[in-house]
Amino acid sequence: MTLKAQMHDPSSRLVLGTAQLGAPYGIANKTGQPDTAAARSIVKNAWESGIREFDTAQSYGEGERVLGSALVELGISREAKVITKFDPNLQHLDKSAMYRALDTSLKHLRVPRLYGVLLHCEAQLDLWEKGIGKILLGFVRNGQVERVGVSVYSTDKALRALETNGVEMVQVPSNLLDRRFLDAGIFELADKKGKCIYIRSVYLQGLILMSPDELPEKMEFARSTLEKLVSISQEFGMSRQEIALSYLKMVMPKAQIIFGAETPGQVKENVACWRKILPDSLINCLQKRFMSVDEKILNPVLWT
Repeated sequence: MTLKAQMHDPSSRLVLGTAQLGAPYGIANKTGQPDTAAARSIVKNAWESGIREFDTAQSYGEGERVLGSALVELGISREAKVITKFDPNLQHLDKSAMYRALDTSLKHLRVPRLYGVLLHCEAQLDLWEKGIGKILLGFVRNGQVERVGVSVYSTDKALRALETNGVEMVQVPSNLLDRRFLDAGIFELADKKGKCIYIRSVYLQGLILMSPDELPEKMEFARSTLEKLVSISQEFGMSRQEIALSYLKMVMPKAQIIFGAETPGQVKENVACWRKILPDSLINCLQKRFMSVDEKILNPVLWT
């Protein structure tokens, strides 16, 4: 079966994240991991909405295999732009191990080449000059990968990555609560260097969309922040999902935005939210009320 490319209203800056396709993911996940048919429909809906990029990782359970099967069944494996991240436990200075990992991802994803390969942990950037960079850029020279980069958690590593020759893609966590990368000038530097920023965690693993009353006891520290968001949503007559996506679209206008979906319907919801326009007064309100947010809320690692 083939699916012809449809570009009715291209969502060229949206990227479908596929962590949900490989394992149950997110604090707000209520449906669990989608089955094969649902995963295929998720990818199909994304493609028909104009989305051409897909973000996955070797550590996302069966994510690569599930995505690869969907791309083949839909007949779009040669057109789709797939970005994956190597297993963080891989011996990254072992050239043979790295090439085997690349071959494994290409086999699972069933694509002729990868649009991007990222280091999954920012600490691995320390090994760039010790051999990782040479190996990754070898993938590019061989025509197996178009671009390489790194996924980071801190502003310091993001700045370092952007200053590193050969790194073309940098993935960072950011959302309407998290101003760290914006304030650090990450987006301006990327534009100056001609490099691409990918934003993940746009809903903070679903926390931004949760009802304050649904918070687990261990997350009570986030209640007041969520209540502020609910109040703003009601004041401006827009859903938190609409606000969260449109804020990134407008405040970080050159970044690619990664979102995930547990159901096919959620893909359409996200695309519809993406097309909303926020009034300047709402953007100013968000920036004023969330000028400084506790890192315990911003960093899911600290939730446990």
